[in-house]
Amino acid sequence: MSGEWEVVIGLEIHVQLSTISKIFSGSSATFGAEPNTQASALDLALPGVLPVVNEAIYPKAIAFGLGIGANIGTRSCFDRKNYFYPDLPKGYQITQMDEPIVLGGEVEITLADGTTKTIRVTRAHLEEDAGKSLHEDFHGMTGIDLNRAGTPLLEIVSEPDMRSAEEAVSYAKTIHQLVTYLSVSDGDMSQGSLRCDANVSLRKKGADAYGTRTETKNVNSFRFLEAAIKYEVVRQTEVLESGGKITQETRLYDPDKDETRPMRSKETATDYRYFPEPDLLPVIIDDAFIAKVRDSMPELPAQKRARFHTEMGLTDEDSRVLSSELGLATYFEACVNICSDPIMAANWVKGDLLGGLNRDNIEISDSPVTAQTMAEIIVRIQDGTISGKIAKNVFNAVWEGKTDSVDDYIQSEGLVQVSDSHELEPIVDRIIADNPKQAEQFRSGKTKLLGFFVGQVMKETAGKANPKQVNDLIISRLNG
Repeated sequence: MSGEWEVVIGLEIHVQLSTISKIFSGSSATFGAEPNTQASALDLALPGVLPVVNEAIYPKAIAFGLGIGANIGTRSCFDRKNYFYPDLPKGYQITQMDEPIVLGGEVEITLADGTTKTIRVTRAHLEEDAGKSLHEDFHGMTGIDLNRAGTPLLEIVSEPDMRSAEEAVSYAKTIHQLVTYLSVSDGDMSQGSLRCDANVSLRKKGADAYGTRTETKNVNSFRFLEAAIKYEVVRQTEVLESGGKITQETRLYDPDKDETRPMRSKETATDYRYFPEPDLLPVIIDDAFIAKVRDSMPELPAQKRARFHTEMGLTDEDSRVLSSELGLATYFEACVNICSDPIMAANWVKGDLLGGLNRDNIEISDSPVTAQTMAEIIVRIQDGTISGKIAKNVFNAVWEGKTDSVDDYIQSEGLVQVSDSHELEPIVDRIIADNPKQAEQFRSGKTKLLGFFVGQVMKETAGKANPKQVNDLIISRLNG
């Protein structure tokens, strides 16, 4: 890509609200049921049925709006968006056009170099999801699953403030973090709970007018989002630099081929023939209801990150990592509540726990080592029962399912560290006597040799000697 072009990106993020039932019917909104087993007469668009708004959608949408500092629409109305597609049985989608529930707001993203950037949010509106077209199981035909039809969505529309795929991914991750912290959504992208549409265009650097944009629909992972945008930037650059023009269209990203391809020409608002939904009356949201939602909101990610740094004494980096996901932050705080040592807890959670989760590709909710067990391991280091090295063996044993009791495993395997000076002194004396050259070098100022002597004692005691006592004894004997 030549340096004369500026990339302009805006995202539309569709977030599935974590309600038990759908937005306008009583059908279950849970994931994974057999096709068409969670589709009511209303979801199927049978004649004579009328929608009824699920009141559970409002606190979630309002909480998101408050979380980004937006204005909350106190008059909630729905509109009909008309289009024909096999998985939309009514022939229209109920959405919000003229009066979205969330208007404005902004989020701050952190870039790879540690700098921050503010991304403006245009609006967030409530709507129903469509069904799903199934192609792979039907030779030459398409099946329709309407379990998703009517699932409640909050569509979050950004301003075109992003200038790279990396910025777009950071923004999407920040939105994901916020909606999961607020319990607005479970954010499970593998189940379609959060999907991104990427609007990408190019313009000459310094130009005010935006270029013609394309919209890549329904990208369901951060990795695919980055790849889709990068591909589209390269494609559009090649078209423009060869004298061609960009076609405004909707595109699909194919992760197997790592490319985007056209789906259909891009519709405009006029094509959808919006008009007010006649079967749903406006819902008035008063200040008292908004205040109630605000009072029930949990600590937001930025607040938690700041508290980890100022109150617990963690570094900026540790605070950022440990507050990045609600499950991880909850685990860490549960551990600290038991062991009362934020620094040690942070080191274990960031190191051994995250290492194990990444290695085995599992979520923290499925961790074989619970926060309670992790804290018990740390407490046994604190009280001198085991050393940090032995603690790693205990952690691995719990992780691998060899035990579910820290104390039982320590006792049964004989892992209690040796802290009796009378037992350690003769070992230290013998090792110093067996290594007179190193002892003399230490006394001559080569104090780094302390590690050599400590290592010999630990080897002699199979790692069970109390490291601090060993250090003190060796220094005392060598300087004596």
